[in-house]
Amino acid sequence: MKRIVVLLLTTFIFMSWFSSISASAASYDIDFKINSETVYLYNTDTGTELYNHNADVKRYPASTTKIMTYIITVENIPDIKNTKVPIKYDLIHSLDGTGSSLSGLEGYIDKQLTVYDLLCCLMVKSGNDAAVVLADFISNGDQAAFAEMMNKKAKEIGCTSTHYVNPHGLHDPEQYTTAIDLCKITEYAMSQPYFTEICSMSSYYLPDDDYPLVATNLLIDPGRGGEYYYKYATGVKTGTTDEAGYCLVASATHNGYSYICVALKSPCYDEDGNWSDDNGAMKDCINFFEWAFDSFEIKTIVDKQTPVCNVQLESAWNKDNLLLVPENNVSMILPYDVDTSEVTISPIVPDSVEAPVSKGDIIGQADLIYQGDVISKVNIVASESVDKSEIVKVTNSVKKALSSLWFIIPVIIVVILFVIYLVVASIYSKTSEQVKKNKR
Repeated sequence: MKRIVVLLLTTFIFMSWFSSISASAASYDIDFKINSETVYLYNTDTGTELYNHNADVKRYPASTTKIMTYIITVENIPDIKNTKVPIKYDLIHSLDGTGSSLSGLEGYIDKQLTVYDLLCCLMVKSGNDAAVVLADFISNGDQAAFAEMMNKKAKEIGCTSTHYVNPHGLHDPEQYTTAIDLCKITEYAMSQPYFTEICSMSSYYLPDDDYPLVATNLLIDPGRGGEYYYKYATGVKTGTTDEAGYCLVASATHNGYSYICVALKSPCYDEDGNWSDDNGAMKDCINFFEWAFDSFEIKTIVDKQTPVCNVQLESAWNKDNLLLVPENNVSMILPYDVDTSEVTISPIVPDSVEAPVSKGDIIGQADLIYQGDVISKVNIVASESVDKSEIVKVTNSVKKALSSLWFIIPVIIVVILFVIYLVVASIYSKTSEQVKKNKR
């Protein structure tokens, strides 16, 4: 029974952890304007959401789509540095009239480029031509099948509101995502070969080309970035369409802290309907990075030796309670001026646990709460091993049996019947005595 209880609790805790990308964000105040309709800030060191502004609202992804295209490519082509892909005329010209962002692959028609070259075209210059070439190569000409591969991978990563129909991000009403999903996809992509290397490039030269591909992500370009250049930025991907607005998935690292910021649907037209070069998504990411680096630090809330609570222990000799402790040390990212005592620990455990119990067995979980929000969770486990006592178990079983309704009700019935019997017997006895007296 104990093992079943532990298994059920473990399953519950596992599902709870994977129901979201991270712990919920506390309600932190900012002192700057947000330009984008969606912003999401996530600390990758602790897996903590720091800011959420409409991050679960579906948006058009534009060229941030290419992050998933990158994932599908490297997971299906093991040797991206040496595998060569033919550049086909019909693929390059399938984008004619679409207003696509291109990386100049028309100059390589009937030639071959390595997958690595094409990934640089895809991520640095945001080439839609590279996207269709890679998708065609991997899917053997069936780009709808490639989109299904993208959708399948999105589900595997844990995305709940993402759907793809093409590999490049040209507008389609059936292609959408959320900032939370994009953050999941990006964090996953960061574990893939060469992703962070390529996404941090401000320029790249294709073979025999005198002119470089230049990055669309101005945060990482000290030469062209101007007001958008941000010295701590490390990537990742821009996106712009009329319907999606300005979009950016950005990453930054400073003083040992790393963040992903997703900004979606910043206006790309001004109030008069004219195209605007004022990229609010880039401004938002820079502002949120600066805010995070200036305001937050990782603090240890509780270590794995710190008692959290007790739980009643059954079937153990001379021991009624079991002390529970965190499974691991718990560190969280919090504002500099917040004392760790302001974080409360709320355990969720069963009423009792039956021995035997092994040290480290997961008994429940604890919510870590700050400003009324659950900002992290931790498994809580047995602090020691406790053997089962058969004598105590039998005794407890007897006690439970004697105190159960299935025992009490029959006893009450027997007592009532016995009382009735005594009353009837007494009446009968008196009646018999009276009859005898009358016969005399």
